[in-house]
Amino acid sequence: MMRVYLDHNATTPLRPEARDAMSRAMDVVGNPSSVHAEGRAAKALIERARAGLARAMGAEGAEIVFTSSATEAAALALRGRGLHGAAIEHDAVGAWVDDSLPVDGAGRVHIADPAQATLQLANSETGVVQVLPEGLAVSDMTQALGKLPLDFLGSGAMAGIVSAHKLGGPKGIGALVMRRGIDLDPVLRGGGQEMGRRAGTENLIGIAGFAAAAEAAARDVAAGRWEEVSKIRNILESSIAAAVNETIFVGKDSVRLPNTSCFAVPGWKGETQVMQMDLAGFAISAGSACSSGKVRASRVLGAMGFDGAVAGSAIRVSLDPDVTKDDVLRFADAWCAAYRKFRARAA
Repeated sequence: MMRVYLDHNATTPLRPEARDAMSRAMDVVGNPSSVHAEGRAAKALIERARAGLARAMGAEGAEIVFTSSATEAAALALRGRGLHGAAIEHDAVGAWVDDSLPVDGAGRVHIADPAQATLQLANSETGVVQVLPEGLAVSDMTQALGKLPLDFLGSGAMAGIVSAHKLGGPKGIGALVMRRGIDLDPVLRGGGQEMGRRAGTENLIGIAGFAAAAEAAARDVAAGRWEEVSKIRNILESSIAAAVNETIFVGKDSVRLPNTSCFAVPGWKGETQVMQMDLAGFAISAGSACSSGKVRASRVLGAMGFDGAVAGSAIRVSLDPDVTKDDVLRFADAWCAAYRKFRARAA
């Protein structure tokens, strides 16, 4: 069976550019904190990577702190600040903020005081893209980086959270990007690495891979590759809508990530669909990868006003530029066949 991977919002395959950069970094011997020639070479590699990531996300002139993940970056940005958030945020952000910001049925969040709020740029489950208000304290930009044109310094956000493995980089490396002058309390203390904001010897190999992947992803965005992904996503949704007219497509009338489709047939459990599609050779999810192992209705859809029958039935299909029209049509055929069996059992 030829498997088709349709879960790119959870994690992406490693880009060859990242693999090559990581391979070269493996030969760099020194500790970046050492002052001898080998240490300086390691430090120079990190600074080149920092500059490369900044170019890729329009953050030249900002400060970039490399972390072990977007989750750690969120903790560094949000811990102890008492910011307000919405229930659609990723759990890594939601752990540090309240759910007081209102969400409308299209997935949009409304903010009265940006300086006391956090807001994701794009949602991992629905793909809904937000307009960030000027002066926003923090934004989770993890899903947007590498899929949308991103100008951090023009985004309105004071700080942004990003991750490598969502755009073809390695797992286990993330970053917090900040406008200059922001004072944060370190989560990890000890050495003076990362401008004193994150102690611990830097993950040289991961950092090199992150920057290489981000720059390659930025080139894909500039070349219009994600516009083609959007067309293929729309073909998928049209095929499913034509075959199963009761399907609900979440966020379809909002601006979305070009690769993301979240849809539901009320009463057909999302986790059941994920297992059925897995057996048919397709990798999809029933929500965020960090919570999909838990049998529960989507908190994101609940915040948007969908009832439990819809929120518990939603699945997410997320593409990348290598997914073809044939891939999504094959998936649509398999999903529709499973739907017919579901309806036959329910009759």
